[in-house]
This record gives sequence, structure tokens and C-alpha cells, in this order.
Amino acid sequence: MAVKPSKADKKIAYDAKLCQLLDEYTQILIAAADNVGSNQLQNIRKGLRGDSVVLMGKNTMMKRSVRMHAEKTGNQAFLNLIPLLQGNVGLIFTKGDLKEVSEEVAKYKVGAPARVGLVAPIDVVVPPGNTGLDPSQTSFFQVLNIPTKINKGTVEIITPVELIKKGEKVGSSEAALLAKLGIRPFSYGLVVLSVYDNGSVFSPEVLDLTEEDLIQKFATGVSMVTALSLAISYPTLAAAPHMFINAYKNVLSVAVATEYSFPQADKVKEYLADPCKFAVAVAAVATDAGAAPAAAAVAAEEKKPEPEEESDDDMGFSLFD
Repeated sequence: MAVKPSKADKKIAYDAKLCQLLDEYTQILIAAADNVGSNQLQNIRKGLRGDSVVLMGKNTMMKRSVRMHAEKTGNQAFLNLIPLLQGNVGLIFTKGDLKEVSEEVAKYKVGAPARVGLVAPIDVVVPPGNTGLDPSQTSFFQVLNIPTKINKGTVEIITPVELIKKGEKVGSSEAALLAKLGIRPFSYGLVVLSVYDNGSVFSPEVLDLTEEDLIQKFATGVSMVTALSLAISYPTLAAAPHMFINAYKNVLSVAVATEYSFPQADKVKEYLADPCKFAVAVAAVATDAGAAPAAAAVAAEEKKPEPEEESDDDMGFSLFD
């Protein structure tokens, strides 16, 4: 007969498993598990099997194991997990892509009925239409001020009604009505709250950022650095091109206003002395820009094969017949 392990043995085994996972994985998703059943959790484990492991447990036990493992290994980065272990949460250790794992976890949501005393996570709206209930059930609708009418021996809701607002507790009348209508308004599953990656902790919204978003944010940061550098006249790599251009403009202004000159300023002085030359130069550039597509079109036209001339034989008769 197998000996049933004691509570102490279970705690030792749990501590060993958690420490092993901390050493083996560098990426962890901290997920809320409110209203998630055991069968649903088992399905999530099956869906993530291969490169991810889901570990649930008491927060005090997890905090103790993490703290002791950090002291034992000297890796203080593990301590960043402790503030995240609040409420009913679990740990998803993974070696895969964090965004893909997060999306896979979100797939396993299960509809749930509105239970009495439960805080509604969303607004619950009862749609209009035939309920299939007999006229004796109108008392439920009257208590909740839902307009109805009797149609073909059944109760019909006339207009959509917001039965429960987000954040409100579900009352007994609302729960009973939704159960009679067969409406399961809520859905529950593991919800990723935080992401731990090699000691860094960040919000799961970061996983939704695309490469275009990162480029845009980087460009915004560079423009801000450039503006600040120019404002305080502090040279940086981002502001260097603008500083060179501004310096060139200043030197050019001095050259134009005085007798001092340099090769780049000679051309500008020549245009200022005779604006017609500038107009000719601009027209030449415009002509060259327009001539390039035209030349390309002519070249393409020349490459087209010439149509073959039809002989008298091809026409099916001869002039000498």
C-alpha cells in the first residue's frame, strides 16, 4: 500500500519544483486565476505543453520559496517576483515567444453564469425578443422594470435592457432571470497581469507593440533629444546634422553681407547678383527631372517588336490568281 505523503513532504516537493523552474526558465507570465476551474486549468496546461509549464500555489509558499532560492543562488533578480504574487495568481514558465504564449492562454476562456454576489466584470444587456417563458413568469421582469408583452402565449422583451452594470454585484433577481433565459454573460480564464523576463518586469501591453510602434517611439525620442540639444546648444549625435546646417547658414549670411567669401558662397552671391541665372538653373533641374521618365518611355517604345507585314499568301489569295 502506497504511503500518503504528508503536508511537509508536499511542501518540500513544491519548493523543489519551483526552484527547478526558476533555474530552468528565464521568462514568466504572472496570471490571475479568478473563477478558473480545475478542468479549465487542465485544458490550459495541455494547450501549453511543450515549451511552457503552469504552476499554481499559495502566495505565502511561493514567496518563501522565491526568497530562499534568491538567497541560495545569489540571484537577487528573483526578488522582483515577490511583489507580483498578490491575489489568486499563478506562474506560467515558458521558453517560447511571450506574445504567442499570452495569446494561447487567452483562448481558453469559458462562459459562466451570473452568480449571486459576484462583481460583474462587464455590462450585462438583455436583448429584445421572445424569451420562451410562459406568462406566469412575468413577475421576474416586473421586479427588474423590464418592459414585456405577451406574444403567442410567451413573454417577449420589447427593448434591450441593461440589467447589470460593470462593477456592480449580481443580485438574486438578476441571477434568477439570466438563468431562466439561459444567458451566461461572463467568461473567465487566466489573465496575464505582469511579465517577468530575465529580472525585468513589465506590463503585458508591451507584448502588443509591433516593430512599427517601436520605430515610431524611437523616432519620437530622437526628435525630443534633438530639440533639447538645439535649445541648450549641447552637441549630440542626433542634433549634429542640424547644428552643421545652422552653422553653414550663419557663415553664408556673413559671407553674403560682407566681402568675405568661400566656394560655396560664390554660387549664392552669383544668384543674388543676377536672379535670372537662378531661374534658369531651377528650370534646367525641372527639365531634367521631367525628361528622365519621358526618355524611359521612348526607350520602352523602341524596344517593342515591329508588327510583321502580311504577305499575299497569308491573306489567302494571290494577285495573280
